[in-house]
Amino acid sequence: MKEVKLTEATALRAYAHPLRLRLIGLLRGEGPMTATQAAARLGESVPNCSFHLRQLAKYGLAERAPGADGRERPWRATARYTSWDDSSDDPAVQQASDQLNAAILEEYTRRAREYLGRRGDEPTEWRRAAGFGDVLTFVTAGELAELTAEIDAVMARFDERLEDPARRPAGARAVQIIRMAVPRD
Repeated sequence: MKEVKLTEATALRAYAHPLRLRLIGLLRGEGPMTATQAAARLGESVPNCSFHLRQLAKYGLAERAPGADGRERPWRATARYTSWDDSSDDPAVQQASDQLNAAILEEYTRRAREYLGRRGDEPTEWRRAAGFGDVLTFVTAGELAELTAEIDAVMARFDERLEDPARRPAGARAVQIIRMAVPRD
């Protein structure tokens, strides 16, 4: 499955937990792993990761990987992407959506700070290629939706590299490209 869509406030709030966001990111980026492996990668306790993986499974975001036996019980993400409706008329869903968006923004900020902390150790070519930037433009809501779809289509060109590591060219690294379209006053 390529995408799981969250539609209920309880599922949105459940996903908004920082460790759950990191666990799903880990499973999507590195593939199936046990709670023990995830805990080691994230610097968390095994019981904490186990609990949160079970919560993710409860809402359809994670599941046991096929072939899991009684001792090694790896988990995997159920989809490559998670989506939700940011424009619900239900106040509870809208509040939960805002809570999830805030948690995701906090996670993006954490990752950016982490990168800045190690940026000096990066090779020059990667320091030149990576970075921050923004563009101010004037568009209608329809044009913004179209622009967002075009950006997503450009990024989809690289999806096969997520699924099949053999398709990654030599020197390829995981890079998170963050898209935010935020209207200004």
